[in-house]
Amino acid sequence: MNQAYIYDACRTPRGRGKSDGALHDIQPVQLAQQVLEQLRNRNQLDPTWVDDVILGCVTPIGEQGADIARTAVLAAGYPQSVAGVQINRFCSSGLEAVNMAAAYIMSGQQELIIAGGIESMSRVAMGADGGAMMMNPQLIAQHQFVPQGISADLIATKYGYTRTAVDTYAAESQRKAAIAHAEKRFAKSLFTVKDEIGVDVLAFDEGMRPETNVESLAKLKPSFETIGKMGLDNMALMKYPELNEINHVHHAGNSSQIVDGSAGILIGNKAMGDKLGIKPRAKITAFGVCGSEPTIMLTGPIPATQKVLKRNKMTIQDIDLFEVNEAFAAIPMLFMDILGVDPSKVNVNGGAIALGHPLGATGAIILMTLLDELERTGKGTGLASLCIGGGMGIATVIERV
Repeated sequence: MNQAYIYDACRTPRGRGKSDGALHDIQPVQLAQQVLEQLRNRNQLDPTWVDDVILGCVTPIGEQGADIARTAVLAAGYPQSVAGVQINRFCSSGLEAVNMAAAYIMSGQQELIIAGGIESMSRVAMGADGGAMMMNPQLIAQHQFVPQGISADLIATKYGYTRTAVDTYAAESQRKAAIAHAEKRFAKSLFTVKDEIGVDVLAFDEGMRPETNVESLAKLKPSFETIGKMGLDNMALMKYPELNEINHVHHAGNSSQIVDGSAGILIGNKAMGDKLGIKPRAKITAFGVCGSEPTIMLTGPIPATQKVLKRNKMTIQDIDLFEVNEAFAAIPMLFMDILGVDPSKVNVNGGAIALGHPLGATGAIILMTLLDELERTGKGTGLASLCIGGGMGIATVIERV
């Protein structure tokens, strides 16, 4: 079996996902296009050798519809021979794209792939594509589907995470992100987005709030308490009758930020790297997905990590650094507690609470953040994981070369 190597990785900054965000005027295809252009130019890459471009996109409608990966290939001036496909496994789509690319490479069916994702949340609203999971009354009643915010608060209630605890975690995410930004830890992967006439638009992650502390977060109202009281809490409690009520602790300050962004990772076999004269930075050694209980929904990173490590005869102690997506503060907190992970190894440069979660791209972003940090610190092995809507989890292990 071939080994799948990461040769390069780059991403846009994450712009606030609102009409006044810096990236709002940049079309989604333009964000993805600039990622492809960066990978080509940074590596003096002849894109003729690229077999496919796989991009995650969670809301593939309107400007993000019609296979945005193929559209971005053409927009970036890649040869017509380069294919492109859009995929959707909700929040994990960017990492799923990487895992799919690795599987293609390992199988020997393809030699060089760009994998990543795109989400312009200021231009294409989250949830605009609908779906039976949130719109079919029979399915909702059968499986007690609730919005993710209710699920996050359900986790906090079930496992005893107080408002102060999740706010403390969120403030720490902001603190770590501010340090990472000041020390230019993202510089290797980050590039400046430009507009159509070449003027710089955004060079840094726009959502960072380094002044955040537990006291300022305590002033924010819970985001999901009102809809919970409208009947959604009772639906979730039907699945968890041992709980008397749901304690609503998550809000805008301790949940992932809505942002725009795109990312791409260049993945290939060794022969292709030798042919192109580029050196591998890491190898993708293990990956997998799992399903989990769909009402509480967001616990998937735990069984996904356990599954991947067991299948590859590894333990938690074999992992030097972790990136666990901060969809809500309780998610990485539960991950660390259940798996016994040292907090000093998890999201050391902050996470989506401070930096944002461009749904289709986040998985690829946290993987390149992990790789950059492994290289910066001289460590060897890292694991990236995300919770996934509908009750799923994903995990990927890389080893620095």
